[in-house]
Amino acid sequence: PDIDIADEVADALRRHGTPAAVAERILELVSQIDTDDPQRALGTALDHLFAFSPLPEASGPQPLMLVGPPGAGKTLTTAKLATRAALRGRKVGVVTTDTARAGGVDQLAAFTRLLKVQLVAVEDALALSDALGVFRGVEQVLVDSAGRNPFDPEDMGELAELIRAGGVEPVLVLAGGGDPAETAEMAAAFAELGARRLLVTRLDMTRRLGGLLAVALHARLCFSDVSITPKVADGLTPLDPMSLARLLLPASRPAALPATHTGTFS
Repeated sequence: PDIDIADEVADALRRHGTPAAVAERILELVSQIDTDDPQRALGTALDHLFAFSPLPEASGPQPLMLVGPPGAGKTLTTAKLATRAALRGRKVGVVTTDTARAGGVDQLAAFTRLLKVQLVAVEDALALSDALGVFRGVEQVLVDSAGRNPFDPEDMGELAELIRAGGVEPVLVLAGGGDPAETAEMAAAFAELGARRLLVTRLDMTRRLGGLLAVALHARLCFSDVSITPKVADGLTPLDPMSLARLLLPASRPAALPATHTGTFS
């Protein structure tokens, strides 16, 4: 028998572990959309509820600083963004503040050498300001930052100082998966420092994306791009409402689905 559109979307949200409050807001919008395509209904609802702002591929008004907790994938993401710019013939400069972590600079240097992109390592806010001055006129400047504990005031204070000194746009990098409530609190801490865009990594190892919806909603972040492979050359995928809907509700779904519910989510 045909499955009701709202039930089909509800089932997808439940499979992705979407928190009840977020799922209910999405389903309220879905119920008002006149379509027989569940994917389109979900995409339209996501467009109403969330903001989408992919990272610029050319020059922007500010350098981009990738920020986030340890292990989120900031260095690999920096390499992917630098590769994208370099392969398109754009001048790109890379700065790293991740000088304390063993191998942090070396990992990024291996990529920038291959790309013939200049890499500058700095240890404090004053040095960052000076380094960014070297890249005046460069189309895109990327700053890789050290992982920060969002619940440590000293750690976040140092990051705030770097952001102010560099005049950068902080972009929050988070790995997919994880506890929705915990990750949302992390995201809110970085949003307080000025992060407005959320870039999600490791989607190739993530099967439940509902927590990311909670993160974006709770911290009022725009979805920007996602990384679905560890391969640097494969780059990033920009997100829009329909591409996010396709991740949550693929066109080909399992033949046998668990019982659906529209009112409650676990």
